[in-house]
Amino acid sequence: MQENKDVRWKQRFENFEKAFFRLKEAIELKEPSELKRNGIVQRFEFTIEVAWKTLKDFLEEKEFNFKPSPKETIRLAQQSGYINYAQELMDGLELRNELSHDYSGQKFLQLEYQLRTSIYPVIEKLYFFLKSEL
Repeated sequence: MQENKDVRWKQRFENFEKAFFRLKEAIELKEPSELKRNGIVQRFEFTIEVAWKTLKDFLEEKEFNFKPSPKETIRLAQQSGYINYAQELMDGLELRNELSHDYSGQKFLQLEYQLRTSIYPVIEKLYFFLKSEL
């Protein structure tokens, strides 16, 4: 059973890694069009989803028992000393929810800026942490 959990989190990490690099590519676009901005948001939404699920599988592989929700997973990772940026990741989940309701206008531009400057760097930290645990 333990071996299956180990394989599962590593397989999930491969998906996270692909999503992370696709998001990174999108984030690096200079002055994207509205269509490309929408693509950035879609890549972010997918990446943040697979990020917390990868973290969940990682914690399960470490034999933690918990309610597998995004916030509970992130809290447990911080309480266990694996990460120190739980609030920022939760802010990323909140941003995902806000962006799913507004793909245009000034609010969208503000949220996109927050994604680029605050949330993406935290996703990057999580990526490098999980990569170091392989």
